[in-house]
Amino acid sequence: MNKLLKLNLIGVILFLTSCTTMSPLQVHNSLPTLTKSKYITQSEIETSNCKYLTKGRSFVAPIGMTAKNDLTNAAKGIDEWVQIDGGNAYILKSFNWVNIDKDTNQLHVDFDTLLCE
Repeated sequence: MNKLLKLNLIGVILFLTSCTTMSPLQVHNSLPTLTKSKYITQSEIETSNCKYLTKGRSFVAPIGMTAKNDLTNAAKGIDEWVQIDGGNAYILKSFNWVNIDKDTNQLHVDFDTLLCE
């Protein structure tokens, strides 16, 4: 396989992976590993010793090369907002990849910030 063909193939693979999104299960399994803040599920809030600091926080993640990069960028934004709010945890309320143009999606996340003991 010649060098130009390999480069074209790599380009096509990168392009196709940048257009994909992740399933809800993939997001919920991956996001806690990407944030420094504690990930609290909706069902855990009932039994946790946490106080809401900010409800309804939204963040539009910078566009990454892949869906995983998008999620990594969202995790950084979540951690920054949790820190700004004076907390140490968050609840992911919703997420959505929004189509920017025919080839580009951008991840939007909605979450609450919490302070947990």
